[in-house]
Amino acid sequence: MKADHSLFISDLHLAPDEPATTQRFLHLLDESDAGAVYILGDLFEAWPGDDCLAEPWPAAIAAALRRLGERGTRVYLLHGNRDFLLGPAFCEAVGATLLADPSVIDLHGTPTLLLHGDSLCTDDLAYQQFRRQVREPAWQQAVLARPLAERLVMARQMRAQSAADKDGKDEGIMDVNAEAVEAAFRQAGCRRMIHGHTHRPARHLHDVDGQTCERWVLPDWYAGRGGGLRCNAHGCTTVDCHAE
Repeated sequence: MKADHSLFISDLHLAPDEPATTQRFLHLLDESDAGAVYILGDLFEAWPGDDCLAEPWPAAIAAALRRLGERGTRVYLLHGNRDFLLGPAFCEAVGATLLADPSVIDLHGTPTLLLHGDSLCTDDLAYQQFRRQVREPAWQQAVLARPLAERLVMARQMRAQSAADKDGKDEGIMDVNAEAVEAAFRQAGCRRMIHGHTHRPARHLHDVDGQTCERWVLPDWYAGRGGGLRCNAHGCTTVDCHAE
């Protein structure tokens, strides 16, 4: 019988050349007794399209998630800034539901806003332009029309460019904008938010129009780090999944 709690993770950045992270993720799935698992973006370091499921490593990740669902856990996904090409074939292979970004869910009685988090980083104008481009259906269709081998090269180039761009940016503009956070709370009409993307795990309290709102930031899984958030009717607590 599944426990009456939900698990939230994001920014795992899984990749074939990071086997330790993959193993920690698979161990988490094997041990999980959550009623629902929410992956709030960047499950993969890069996702060139659902046709890569024909390859052994992506197929193994999809199979592990499907086994989780077969044990009775509901699986939900959000797009991140690295896996924005995850599509219906992957969701079908996994047995997962793809949620819009943002989405409001009833989390054990508390309306909760879920999003990847990159939409809140409004001070980074160059990134917001990139985000709009890669989420346009016409752009995605044009990319997916290219051969898989070409898309894999493109993904490597985009990761390298992203790393170079970060080196030249002020740390502050890569975090969320406080006004954007408050606006998101107002638009959603709820007092709890969960997101990833910034790789700055913490619990923040915001005063929004005289109401105290709670914002949880999920950790990334780079360099032996990892973890998530476990929520039930009594609230949320952090989960540590870092390497020993």
